[in-house]
Amino acid sequence: QVQFVESGGGLVQSGGSLRLSCVVSGSSDNISVMGWSRQAPGKEREWVAAINNDGVITYGDSVKGRFTISRDNAKNTVYLQMNSLKPEDTALYYCSGGESLSDYWGQGTQVTVSS
Repeated sequence: QVQFVESGGGLVQSGGSLRLSCVVSGSSDNISVMGWSRQAPGKEREWVAAINNDGVITYGDSVKGRFTISRDNAKNTVYLQMNSLKPEDTALYYCSGGESLSDYWGQGTQVTVSS
């Protein structure tokens, strides 16, 4: 049973920073890609960033230059460093991954950016 557990969300002022963490437990042999997405109230889920086992990284256009994804394979953890946060970054942030990004999902961690 693979589980993704996010942490690190919270309330931050506009321009501030947060770092999200996602720990993967259980069998991680089939985890070839991990990433983050987010969903704001009343909006569709938006993909934010992804990183695969080869270290190839991609970002959504809305976060390029502000967010950084990284992973620590020894700790089975993926991180999302979020800088220069804006009120429009407010959302429930999900970690996911597997052989594809949609195989396994965490429960989400709330990020709220005040203006």
